[in-house]
Amino acid sequence: MQQEFTLGIEEEYLLVDRDSLELAEAPAALMEACQADFEGQVSPEFLQCQIEVGTRPHVTISSAREDLKRLRSCVSKRAAEHNLAPIAVSCHPFADWKKQQHTRKDRYDALQHALGGVARRMLICGMHVHIGVADSALRADLIPQLSYFLPHLLALSTSSPYWNGEDTGLSSYRLTVFDNLPRTGLPPIFSGWSEYERTTGVLVELGVIEDTTKIWWDLRPSHQYPTLETRIMDVQPRMEHALSLAAMVQALTRMLCRLKDRNLRWRQYDRFLIGENRWRAQRYGVGEGMIDFGDRSIKPMPELMGELMGLLAEDAEALGTMTELAKLQQIAQNGTSATRQRRVHAEAAANGDDPGKAVVQHLIDEFHQDL
Repeated sequence: MQQEFTLGIEEEYLLVDRDSLELAEAPAALMEACQADFEGQVSPEFLQCQIEVGTRPHVTISSAREDLKRLRSCVSKRAAEHNLAPIAVSCHPFADWKKQQHTRKDRYDALQHALGGVARRMLICGMHVHIGVADSALRADLIPQLSYFLPHLLALSTSSPYWNGEDTGLSSYRLTVFDNLPRTGLPPIFSGWSEYERTTGVLVELGVIEDTTKIWWDLRPSHQYPTLETRIMDVQPRMEHALSLAAMVQALTRMLCRLKDRNLRWRQYDRFLIGENRWRAQRYGVGEGMIDFGDRSIKPMPELMGELMGLLAEDAEALGTMTELAKLQQIAQNGTSATRQRRVHAEAAANGDDPGKAVVQHLIDEFHQDL
């Protein structure tokens, strides 16, 4: 079994005006300052109100923490110089997507042209976790096994209950918007790396896509790096929750590799069944449990997380991430960001305050909680 399972974390943030709490465009000076502070780790995103950060590859969660903390602190400090604040949330509680403009770069202009009106609604932010898997055949083998756990990761990460000022009734409305794009959703099942290359190569050869960066599955092999990239999660207002989710992806990958070394593997379930859990996560977050296909029952998330902690104990101990995984048990018990946002919204409405602005202020405070 490979000895190191490097991880990298990418996060997308929204920028808001500190006074109005509405979305604001990132000034060129802000981007230039952030890029000067962290060359290659901070970049603009599709919309002008977004900014993206990415850690370096790290072997341990503790070194990833320091990197992500520096990145979040940098964006916060530079944004404050322009009376702006970042929020790490997948949908702004009351912003109107029709009023947002995309960043004028050739890449984003081409994306807008290719996707038409669908691209205009992309007022969403996500969190991506890369785990280093050097062998391409192993990456292909892990995809259908890791896919089983994608709904669990989504349920624990949900942070987008509001859209256009309304409670959608969903815990992750972001995924509803994103699923309108082509080449999204659960990854197909491939017999091996060569079949993956042949299948995706058809679209590249025909000029439909320039490369596999235009394939946006919930889990995909990275085009640039020898990694598996998990893309299903909502972005996390609290940095420590982001790190805990990244630690879970890392531990899951190590666990599956450990099984492979023992001539074992996680059972492969039909995408139809995994898709049902994906919907339950999208709709309810951690509130209504997930289907355990092994014993054909719906189990509460705290119970499922307890079982997962048992499965991952050896791996979490080897990786030094028991503390991070324990935080996910707390989320399963107490709720996600979507839960907290709804609580703040209800309290503000009961007090006669503006509930949407109260939620944004809450998100600003959570962004800075662990810095």
